[in-house]
Amino acid sequence: METVVSGIRPTGNLHLGNYFGAVKNFLRLQDEYKCFFFIADWHSLTTHPKPGDVTANVRKILAEYLACGINPDKAAVYVQSDVKEILELYLFLNMNAYLGELQRVTSFKEKARKQPENVNAGLLTYPTLMAADIIIHKANKVPVGKDQEQNMEMARKFARRFNMIYGVDLFPEPESYHFTAEAVKVPGLDGSGKMGKSEGNAIYLIDDAATIRKKVMKAVTDSGPVEPNSVKPEAIENLFTMLKIVSSQDTYDYFNEKYNNCEIRYGDLKKQLAEDIIQFTSPIRERILEISADTDYMDKVVAVGAEKARESAAATMKEVRKIIGFK
Repeated sequence: METVVSGIRPTGNLHLGNYFGAVKNFLRLQDEYKCFFFIADWHSLTTHPKPGDVTANVRKILAEYLACGINPDKAAVYVQSDVKEILELYLFLNMNAYLGELQRVTSFKEKARKQPENVNAGLLTYPTLMAADIIIHKANKVPVGKDQEQNMEMARKFARRFNMIYGVDLFPEPESYHFTAEAVKVPGLDGSGKMGKSEGNAIYLIDDAATIRKKVMKAVTDSGPVEPNSVKPEAIENLFTMLKIVSSQDTYDYFNEKYNNCEIRYGDLKKQLAEDIIQFTSPIRERILEISADTDYMDKVVAVGAEKARESAAATMKEVRKIIGFK
């Protein structure tokens, strides 16, 4: 069985875009592959250097992923910092990583511009830590967005370089796994683009009913169509896309017909959309609250997950040390 590794940055709550864009696909992956899903708390220190904040965010994101259906009996779910072997491999990879190639990484240059007062070594060597996370489990596939493709190429380069330097065939070159065909792009409520944390246009899985209604009713619309069967502007198309995602086909068809007949009442559409979103997210929200309150369960999940991850990582590092020449 092929191995999949995926890191989750503990930054903020999950929203509908996260759920339909990645989380839903993780649920499928855990049934088809040997999966290692980890919360990347060390990575967070490159931009959020206060461990207290990181610890709170780790528990928050863990509860939300478990509530969505990530099954710790099927996949190893762990916190990155619980697997110290990753740091050892990170060190070895850094010994064969070159300053020039690290400085040319686009994500490093962008982060350096955004935080000029905190251009730290961890930021520079982010690609080697990411590579260590992946190849320590000899991963075959890594679910990533297009913005991580350069870092994935670096991971392949470091795996290839280790094999070449030491004349071995230890690490496979991990493939990028894109959800292009399976992922659903959830639009934001501001009339353009996709749903995202930084854009302030998101509906979070933890949002209560009153918050969801308030957000949806503020969604951008126009004055309505003036000709039958006219093309929907982007903002209106976005509302219909969300309707298609969370509502029944009959509901979508009803409002689509109203639009095509120039009889649409956006207030009615928004009210229906809000109630359908609430119906979809409420079970997940209840589960998030339930899991968040059960700290013993969350501790058990990450402890068992760390044990599985350490078993895999320790086996790899035993080989790495022997190959390099350390007893």
